[in-house]
Amino acid sequence: MIKRLLQIWPHGRMLNMLTGRYVVIGVLQGCLLVTIIPLLRAVLATPPDLDAAVRWLGVVVVLGFAYLAGVSWAKALGYRTANEIMRDLQHDVGRHLRRLPLGWFVGNPSGRLARAVAQSTPSAASVVSHVWPELVQSIATPATVVAGVFFIDWRMGVAFLVTVPAAMIVTRWSGPVVRDTQGIMDDASAEAAGRAIEFAQAQPVFRSTGRALEGFAPMERALDEQRRTFRSALTRLTVPQLVYVGVVQLGFTIVLITGTWLALGGELTVPDVVALLVLATRFVEPLAQVGNLFGAIRSADIAVERVSEVLTAAPLPEPGTSAPPATAEIEFDDVTFSYDGRPVLRELSLTIPAGAMTALVGPSGAGKTTLLRLIARFWDVDSGAVRIGGTDVRDLASGDLMDQMSIVFQDNYLFDGTIEENVRLAAPDATDEQVREAVTAARLDEVVERLPDGWQARVGEGGLSLSGGERQRVAIARALLKDTPIVLLDEVTAALDPENEAAVAAGMSALAARGKTIVVIAHRLSTVVNADQIAVIDAGTVIELGTHDELIERRGRYAGFYAERSRAAGWRITSGPR
Repeated sequence: MIKRLLQIWPHGRMLNMLTGRYVVIGVLQGCLLVTIIPLLRAVLATPPDLDAAVRWLGVVVVLGFAYLAGVSWAKALGYRTANEIMRDLQHDVGRHLRRLPLGWFVGNPSGRLARAVAQSTPSAASVVSHVWPELVQSIATPATVVAGVFFIDWRMGVAFLVTVPAAMIVTRWSGPVVRDTQGIMDDASAEAAGRAIEFAQAQPVFRSTGRALEGFAPMERALDEQRRTFRSALTRLTVPQLVYVGVVQLGFTIVLITGTWLALGGELTVPDVVALLVLATRFVEPLAQVGNLFGAIRSADIAVERVSEVLTAAPLPEPGTSAPPATAEIEFDDVTFSYDGRPVLRELSLTIPAGAMTALVGPSGAGKTTLLRLIARFWDVDSGAVRIGGTDVRDLASGDLMDQMSIVFQDNYLFDGTIEENVRLAAPDATDEQVREAVTAARLDEVVERLPDGWQARVGEGGLSLSGGERQRVAIARALLKDTPIVLLDEVTAALDPENEAAVAAGMSALAARGKTIVVIAHRLSTVVNADQIAVIDAGTVIELGTHDELIERRGRYAGFYAERSRAAGWRITSGPR
């Protein structure tokens, strides 16, 4: 675990200092225990040797104060080291997340990432402040005791020592079992955490549909699986724990039998036997603790591994030099792309003219969203190239690429702040006039006027205080305020009521009026018909391309799509014939 930790937190000198301090206090504690033997020998002698007892009592007191001072000295460094580890790892994770491509977040559930940042880093830090020091001390103390006992009687020393290799063998045997079990338990906990977050975020939906009291099946399944996993894990862990406890108790029994045998043979005095048996009980305690500490170490190893998975995730290659593209034209040149081994795009070529609106239509799973994400370089293509203004997106620095575009997703996330703060996120230095202009163009001002706190109305975590359409208005206002050459819109009008659809459409029109290159995935006829170019995507390639009128005349796939949507738009629900 320490080796893995040093790979992501390379400050071995501080850990070596901490280990050294706990070795010292472990030796001090062992010496303190060993001095019990001459102290009891002097007290139990016939007659008692009071002078020797006083001298050894003085040694015990001195060692006791030295031990307490050493504990304070070591813990001060331990807490400081733990705080630095937690601070550094959390900052490193935050900095590294900013370097990772957006595609990395698509495949990593929020629950796992939250556990890595909020739980795994404190777990790694607590091991350094508590578990690792206790483990070092629990090894150093028995080792010192064994060395001291050898000076009194080598046979008793062997009796004390015989437990150690057996305990080490059991610990090594149980290590993989503990680690695998902890990994399974951590996976189950991460899934349950993710579903709990999802359940909390979806409360407005549940309550609006009258299912608030019915529970959330995915979360219930995750919690059930977590309980089953924990029960199974505890069963697996019981056997190694019992074996280890049995070995330690067997060692104590061997010490007891050896001491009794030597006493009956007259080779050890009664005071020595009593002292050694008292020492044996104190010897067994830290040795028994080692088993529990190794389990905690294995658990912490999983936590460190979770953090390491984030910190070692490879960002996409960055070019040595980068310059903003000359135009906002987007070109897909013979692009092939697979996601998790599943082909998504196949030798797709498409040119999206600058300053025009291009609509992407096609069945679900055809690759439309992937096209938008490749423009934003969520991932790199398998072959071919995606270019902006003739420049491959791989030759643009991430900052330069993001400066060229605004992205409005179907489900936009808002931070738990005011409406104004969420809009200003796109351009913190924008003037009040620029913010108001963007808000008005997106018709977000209508929402602001309805809210009691106006601009200072808080949107709640994830924007849950606003409706889906209102959140889209905020996202459109952001795009208008950022004022980038390219705007990517991913089904922004899907499932909106007529009022919000009209408001979002007005925002899109405002973007188009500014001469932006707009790429929109759309199912609403109004959006599709008004596009300057329509690309029909199916099975990962472009099967039709043209304007609305041109595609209707061809009587191909788009014409069928348009006819189907037109019929659906004409449906009405009535109460019966009148």
